[in-house]
Amino acid sequence: MRRTALLVSATLLTGLLPFAVAGPASGADDPAPVPVDNFEGEIPFANPPAEGIFTWGSDTDDPPTLELAARDDAPQGEKVLSGTYDISGYGGFTHDFAFDKPAHDWSASKGIRFWWDGRNNGKKVNFELKDGGANGEASELWTTSFTDDWTGWKQLEIPFTDFTYRTDYQPVGGIDQILGLTEMWGYALTLPVGGADQFAMDGVELYGKADQSLRANVVTDAAVYPVEEGRSAAVKITVATTGSAPIEEPVTVAYETAGGTGESGKDYTPVEGELTFPAGTASGTSRTVTVATLRDKAGENAETVPLKLTVTGAKAPAENPQIVIDAHGLPYLDPKLPVKKRVADLLSRMSLAEKAGQMTQAERGALTTPGDIASYDLGSLLSGGGSTPTPNTPEAWAKMIDGFQLRAQATRFQIPLIYGVDAVHGHNNLVGATIMPHNIGIGATRDPQVAYEAGKVTAAEVRATGIPWDFAPCLCVTRDERWGRTYESFGEDPALVESMETVIQGLQGAPSGKGLKRNDKVLATAKHFVADGGTEYGSSTTGTYTIDQGITKVTRQELEAVHLAPYQDAVDRGVGTVMPSYSSLDILGDSEGPVKMHADAAMINGVLKDRMGFDGFVISDWQAIDQIPGDYASDVRTSVNAGLDMIMVPYAYKDFHKTLSDEVTAGRISGKRIDDAVSRILTQKFKLGLFEKPYADTSGASAIGSAKHRAVAREAAAESQVLLKNAGGVLPLKKSQKVYVAGSNADDIGNQAGGWTITWQGSSGKITDGTTILEGMRKAGSAVTYSKDASAPTDGHDVGVVVVGETPYAEGIGDVGNGNDLVFSAADRAAVDKVCGAMKCAVLIVSGRPQLVGDQLGDIDALVASWLPGTEGDGVADVLYGKRAFTGQLPLTWPKSEAQLPINVGDASYDPQFPYGWGLTTLTSVPGGGTSALKALAVAAAVAEKAGSETAGRAIVTKARLLVQQKMGQTITAASAKPFADADHLLLTGRYGQAVAKLTAAYRAV
Repeated sequence: MRRTALLVSATLLTGLLPFAVAGPASGADDPAPVPVDNFEGEIPFANPPAEGIFTWGSDTDDPPTLELAARDDAPQGEKVLSGTYDISGYGGFTHDFAFDKPAHDWSASKGIRFWWDGRNNGKKVNFELKDGGANGEASELWTTSFTDDWTGWKQLEIPFTDFTYRTDYQPVGGIDQILGLTEMWGYALTLPVGGADQFAMDGVELYGKADQSLRANVVTDAAVYPVEEGRSAAVKITVATTGSAPIEEPVTVAYETAGGTGESGKDYTPVEGELTFPAGTASGTSRTVTVATLRDKAGENAETVPLKLTVTGAKAPAENPQIVIDAHGLPYLDPKLPVKKRVADLLSRMSLAEKAGQMTQAERGALTTPGDIASYDLGSLLSGGGSTPTPNTPEAWAKMIDGFQLRAQATRFQIPLIYGVDAVHGHNNLVGATIMPHNIGIGATRDPQVAYEAGKVTAAEVRATGIPWDFAPCLCVTRDERWGRTYESFGEDPALVESMETVIQGLQGAPSGKGLKRNDKVLATAKHFVADGGTEYGSSTTGTYTIDQGITKVTRQELEAVHLAPYQDAVDRGVGTVMPSYSSLDILGDSEGPVKMHADAAMINGVLKDRMGFDGFVISDWQAIDQIPGDYASDVRTSVNAGLDMIMVPYAYKDFHKTLSDEVTAGRISGKRIDDAVSRILTQKFKLGLFEKPYADTSGASAIGSAKHRAVAREAAAESQVLLKNAGGVLPLKKSQKVYVAGSNADDIGNQAGGWTITWQGSSGKITDGTTILEGMRKAGSAVTYSKDASAPTDGHDVGVVVVGETPYAEGIGDVGNGNDLVFSAADRAAVDKVCGAMKCAVLIVSGRPQLVGDQLGDIDALVASWLPGTEGDGVADVLYGKRAFTGQLPLTWPKSEAQLPINVGDASYDPQFPYGWGLTTLTSVPGGGTSALKALAVAAAVAEKAGSETAGRAIVTKARLLVQQKMGQTITAASAKPFADADHLLLTGRYGQAVAKLTAAYRAV
């Protein structure tokens, strides 16, 4: 079909399609359109700061391909912008104007329009404007979207009044939150995820004449006004303008109470009238409309009274405000009743739709509109990694979550939301929060009190921002360092993981849950059930992942002993929620083959809930049910019947809500299963006190990132440092020494914090507040020279410290083989060679897992596993300069080569670089006496074991370990390494006598 004929049919189609922003809407007196992009080659494909069109995405596969393609059916000119995409995370393209030229002024136009070649795929495309700021990459983002639900070319007209301030991400934290249009830096499109497709667009231009409704708008101070029965609600109506200029023309607001579930004259006194803001009225001027509610004596559900607003001369509010007469006089609202009775009463009143809503969790940035919280009776929202308010401050978090909770008050029973975040090492999404060492470092401390205190600080900072639920701790037992989530584990030994589960009490308080109502406690989540740390290398089928989300192949005995054991301890500690793993479980010998954990009823219903007695609720992982084989209805049915109680469907909350309801109606999911799931969810909400106090208690916000909290993180960082080698007593450093510092991770707070810091993947650089290792050293020592690449002269220094290791990553993005390895970068390797070749040196490895030191080990005098110590580099400096002794021990076996992997304590063949449990000390005299001393310690260990004295037993085994380590030195062999590692496992399981016996065997094997 030639272009002319096609455009005629497209025009006809436009008139038939129900698309609000489509079609010719320009008036006869409108000015000529202003071209932005004709796509004839006038704008190059180029990256900032030059003017150009460029692509972007969450990983290397996500940016779309682009070309200027000649097409006979091009709506304008001869060429169109076309491309292909297959996006798993996020991706799209941008047109940025040149940074060295003035921004564009679009304020004279009504909106922006363009031609789009519809694919009728039903997918949403986000269109974004860049307003104000220094340039296109430091501007304020305003967004809208359209749904591709037609075929062929169609011109889309989007008035500027349709754009809303983007709340999930702002490159500079936002500027003034006003779409000024006088300094525009370009636009961007975010393409759909979930399947390969192609697109084409043409003729981007500005259209129409600006009117006052673009510059003036009417807003209310809230969308929902809860009020006790018999009291009045005051709705404040305000006129505001771009740039705060007075309005040029009158603005009228007609109002009336109409509709809703409240009955006029019985539940409230109706009101009707009109407000006028005359020309010249100052921006920010307000008027108030009061709606009085009426009291009766009956207990009732909440009732809504919408206040309809009709605005002339300005943009109306996005939605009419609602007065909500609070539910009252019903048993579930009585805090004096037992939780079980409150749950039963509320459950008996709920419809299937309301129950389905409680089982639905959406990502807060994916809400089509905040009103969906009430429309779908949503039970939960979450912030994924990096999903933060703007600005990213404690006050903004609390305000945002309170706004969401307010929306839940517009439901029949006013069931509060439970908001969740991945605070896996502190409140790590929040800039300025106290960032703890990742779990692998906490495991290295061997100190359950450190784990407890870390959880306690995390809970206090999270709850102070209005968040009652933390998706932590990870109780995975990591068995292969190639796994990108290794650092989320406390270690490779289930006994070590169990010993660190004191973190649950730090987060939640007492196992009974009686402390959950406190303003410094949160609901904890044991994840990822079960055996995610045992996935086999090469078994993953998720994107380019090599091991994460793969298959764990184990015997039933190994499953019980290694991977399930930590979960029984978590249940005994009263953990409130459990999250299944993305991975699949293949129990060898049962002939069933791999089963996705989100579909494994035998493990979730049978083992976790029935055998272990877990009485909290099971929450799915992010979009995880989509990985279950079958169509979407099957995914929902299978996962819920397997025992999942709440489903994390970040973007698909509407589809899930409908599908779940349909499956129950069809009898494929029983009402009993739904009632069990909802009861479990409501129980935790009542325990958290959310019905009585749904809004943020910010009284503890002043402690976020406080000196007191950072002192806890500093101690954790210090105790996590593992001294692997210390030839010639290079460490601790002396303040009198001149120290030469080099390496990529010496002065980078982003690198030392790792993934899951501010954003999901984390990033290098100054991303939050804290102290780098270099800064800590400068405070602790007297003379420090820093040269990141070791290019500065090395002469005149007494000792060198080279801080090397990894850059941040999270989950399967960090899998070895997915663009990652376990060796130093070329720059780090060169820095080690230069510094260690010039002077005595200590090398600190900042990483989430062991790194292969290889042939450089002989040139290194002191070697430290620093893990990912978080924001408090002072803690690392404390042990480097001897303020505290090195006491950390390896939570993982340190391999000699990648060919050895996986290698773990208890393996029949075991010949590592450093064994599990290894950790030299400083500032402590190592016991002497050889075998005679070990015999005496064996006797004492047996006594301690019989008496059940953990304190004495640990002290005795530690003495034996230090004695044996001194003899082993750097001549660690397979014969000595295996019993040495076994001893640490025995210590953690309370078998002190056997632990000393194993250490004695290691001593004799040297």
